[in-house]
Amino acid sequence: MAIALSQFNEVRLDRVSREFGSLNALRDVNLTIKRGEFIALLGPSGCGKSTTLNCIAGLLPVTGGSIWLDKNRVDTLKPEERGFGMVFQNYALFPHLNVRQNIGFGLKMRGTAKAEMERKVDEALSLVRLQGQGHKLPGQLSGGQQQRVAIARAIVIEPPLVLMDEPLSNLDAKLRLEMRAEIRRIHNELGATTIYVTHDQDEALSLADRIVVLRDGIVRQVGTPKELYEAPAHLDVADFMGFRNKLKGKVIATDKGRAIVDVEGAKIGGVMREPLSIGAAAYVAIRPDDLFVAESGENALAVIVDTAEYRGREFVGTAHTKGGLELVFRSSHAVEPGTAVQLRAGEENTLVFAEPI
Repeated sequence: MAIALSQFNEVRLDRVSREFGSLNALRDVNLTIKRGEFIALLGPSGCGKSTTLNCIAGLLPVTGGSIWLDKNRVDTLKPEERGFGMVFQNYALFPHLNVRQNIGFGLKMRGTAKAEMERKVDEALSLVRLQGQGHKLPGQLSGGQQQRVAIARAIVIEPPLVLMDEPLSNLDAKLRLEMRAEIRRIHNELGATTIYVTHDQDEALSLADRIVVLRDGIVRQVGTPKELYEAPAHLDVADFMGFRNKLKGKVIATDKGRAIVDVEGAKIGGVMREPLSIGAAAYVAIRPDDLFVAESGENALAVIVDTAEYRGREFVGTAHTKGGLELVFRSSHAVEPGTAVQLRAGEENTLVFAEPI
């Protein structure tokens, strides 16, 4: 593959802020991205991830801080002067132009010679595996093929950064899995630097070298997928990394980084992720995959099953406690709605957090 993306050492966000009137969409975001990294910006709607990407792209001006490509400040430049490649959620293809014309549009705007433009478009088509499709209009392509065209258009200009704003959200589940693998393959083949916005933790875990979790315009945690999956630093990060069961209780014992929390009379042990003292209010966080129907009731939560769905090899259920706590759990056997059961999780798979302020 002859496409060679522009070389640099790092892109750096230095206390970047973005205000919309009285709303602080981004607040003092600091982030350094090394050349060749795949970074996922992860968080719920309204957390600031797309705003961050649009500030980097130049589609939104920053209202505080600065953005640097090595020693060159880029937030003062127009979007076209930055030369970054952008892949949008809705593809943003020109419906009246064929695939080759869509891919070559940026090169044409730059005044690239026709022969060179044809060569680069051929290379981009080969990279995204759309050889033989160049004559078609976007409307003649599947959603996955249209997204490949959008990716080819972004990389054909050989940008220093490739920016992707939830590029798979409009695809069905099967296509999302296929395109996820394709995006990572293209990134690896190019040696690209990619910043990828998503609200899907599975996408972030499978694609990224590092994940940046945002909430309310603030960076909550940055780390490898393994670090964030196994050791989220805050309850909101844990929630977004799949710890759907968040049970409020009171700390009744601590020892060597572990805590026992009383939750409606059940004594639940777990790993402390924040300093806690006896008597403090705390939250126990457990993934549904780690919460199972127990054989005995000792130190298990007593619940009433609300629903149970068969998922092939197991059942996924929802339940509630007498006090109204709602839980999601797994079971190897069928459980009927209305049944009283006991739920337990292993201490090593349970995290304990301080009550959020």
